[in-house]
Amino acid sequence: MSTASVIIIGAGISGISAAKVLAENGVEEFTILEATDRIGGRIHKQDFGDVSVELGAGWIAGVGGKESNPVWELASRINLRTCFSDYANARYNIYDRSGEIFPTGFAADSYKKAVDSAILKLKSLEADSAGQVAEEAPSSPKTPIELAIDFILHDFEMAEVEPISTYVDFGEREFLVADERGYECLLYKMAEEFLFTSERKILDDRLKLNKVVREIQQSKNGVLVKTEDGSEYEANYVILSASIGVLQSNLLSFQPPLPRWKTEAIQKCDVMVYTKIFLKFPHCFWPCGPGQEFFIYAHEQRGYFTFWQHMENAYPGSNILVVTLTNEQSKRVEAQSDEETLKEAMSVLRDMFGPTVPYATDILVPRWWNNRFQRGCYSNYPMISDNQLLQNVKAPVGRIFFTGEHTSEKFSGYVHGGYLAGMDTSKSLLEEMKQSLLLQPLLAFTESLTLKQQSPKSQTYNTNANFISGRS
Repeated sequence: MSTASVIIIGAGISGISAAKVLAENGVEEFTILEATDRIGGRIHKQDFGDVSVELGAGWIAGVGGKESNPVWELASRINLRTCFSDYANARYNIYDRSGEIFPTGFAADSYKKAVDSAILKLKSLEADSAGQVAEEAPSSPKTPIELAIDFILHDFEMAEVEPISTYVDFGEREFLVADERGYECLLYKMAEEFLFTSERKILDDRLKLNKVVREIQQSKNGVLVKTEDGSEYEANYVILSASIGVLQSNLLSFQPPLPRWKTEAIQKCDVMVYTKIFLKFPHCFWPCGPGQEFFIYAHEQRGYFTFWQHMENAYPGSNILVVTLTNEQSKRVEAQSDEETLKEAMSVLRDMFGPTVPYATDILVPRWWNNRFQRGCYSNYPMISDNQLLQNVKAPVGRIFFTGEHTSEKFSGYVHGGYLAGMDTSKSLLEEMKQSLLLQPLLAFTESLTLKQQSPKSQTYNTNANFISGRS
């Protein structure tokens, strides 16, 4: 098994965990091709306002249950600094455009109405898929507070209608990563176990950065991977950990093309865009007491600078606010200048807290949608879909094995989903390699008998054919 070679495309958490499992099982002949100049993928920190902020994945979700979240275990092992996020009171900190907070009772009633409507919507979708008529049609949100709560229920990482496997299996608590080393240090710690590292830098030649894969060719004898800089890499197998957004784009080409059942499944999976905009201020002007970490802005336009968080719990004295946009609002903001976005954000803050709010001294706007190596933030399967869709997205095609959070059966969209998916994919590949080794002697014997039975003319033809396919 150690003689087999594997190319891993992508050094996010799935690619790194996949490589780790291969190394632990004696497969050391692998190459990791990463398009950027770092490992981590959608886990990415950046210095902002004298602290380290997470542009992508920022929370460890699913903590405190009977079963331990594997990512939480990794974080605990290296003493990753985290901060508990309590969303319970967010729905009661809803501001209207005049700066007034909606009364607690009214907010609670609006939230209950939104949950009931979401449940009706789910039942309606289930009825439609079964060819039936729903007993009661759901109502659509209309008022600013209804639109804001609908956004929280369906677009933000809070309560949802259906039980979420992450919270059922691992617990309902969430912890914000607030460590100067960044969330990505989990990946570096994993990589240190099987890649040569010195002074916290990965120097192992098996990790190749700035290698943008553009084409994957496969035959019955192996795979050939071509990168944008003209490099070519050969191996027995490929583990492809590109995001679902990249798979839907034209960055990668396959020879022969992927089968129709595969491409159709990939295109049916939704891609969520999740944008955390960071704003630095000269001083704190927002409430910072217990239960006030999160607050909401109710606007006539759904998702318009709706969900806010201050960073004082994570980084006291940082004077940083974060506002989260998603999907169409994210794409809109990515297409405009940071100055325009800052003007919009300041207008919203002055609606909530008055005209004396100081202007932000700095702004940071991640652009995940326009990043050709990501094309979004995480996968989102349709509310009503059979398991076959996910199985088709996940299934290997010949020598190409697919991995990533979008291939996780229970935890798609989460960091631990990507981590576990990488491990599962490598285990499946190891089983395939094991079966291949068992078959090799039989195949060699069969081929030998076939060659003996062929005429000299036929043998010359077959030898040439094998040479063309890369097998001399």
